Amino acid sequence: MAQIQLHDTVALVEDTKTQRFMTEQEIILRRGQVGTVVEKYKDGEAFEVEFSDDKGQTYALLTVKSEKLMPLFYNLSVVG
Repeated sequence: MAQIQLHDTVALVEDTKTQRFMTEQEIILRRGQVGTVVEKYKDGEAFEVEFSDDKGQTYALLTVKSEKLMPLFYNLSVVG
C-alpha cells in the first residue's frame, strides 16, 4: 500500500465522530469523506487531516490513525 505523505488527498475508511471546526457541534464524518493531510505524526502512525467544503471552508480538522485512511490518486501510478 502507498505511504501517505503531507498534502496527500485521503478518504476515511470508517465513519468518525468529531466536532465541527471552531465550534462544539458534534458531527459524523462518513466513510469516504475526503480530506487533505496537513501534518504527519510519529513517522506516519497518524495524520492531521483537514476536511473542507467545495468553497474551501474547513468544517473539520482532526488527527486520524493511518489505518483509518486511504490515499486517493488522480493519475495512473505504474508499479514495477
